[in-house]
Amino acid sequence: MISTELLFLININKLQSVIARKFDSLSAHGLGFNDFVILYILSSSAENKMRRIDLAEKIGLTASGVTRLLNPLEKIGLVTRETNERDARVSYVVITSSGKKIFEEAQLSAENITKEILSPKKNKSLRAVSELLFELGGNIQ
Repeated sequence: MISTELLFLININKLQSVIARKFDSLSAHGLGFNDFVILYILSSSAENKMRRIDLAEKIGLTASGVTRLLNPLEKIGLVTRETNERDARVSYVVITSSGKKIFEEAQLSAENITKEILSPKKNKSLRAVSELLFELGGNIQ
């Protein structure tokens, strides 16, 4: 028999798969769920830009992992690179106006998907689980 804690983490893993599958419909906007999360973080950040390493840390990826996600977004013009005037070793990821527009359109779809997954009946439980996820490192905001 496995521990309750391990079973909890296994169920979180399954939930992640279920959520990813539900958010596949964001492909109508040309985005995957991870793309949407990146655009959300950038659109919420100061000056709509962030150092790549900070973005990677924020979403829980390595620097190379976030670069792999950013390359296609860069190719289609949703994000761009910006160098630091004072330090050429530092580069920023910036959401473009096109990226903002796509994000805003996709956000409506994402909110509708969220309502399907998390009905208002689950509100009380949602607060408790959100606090626990935050404590475990799920603290994007």
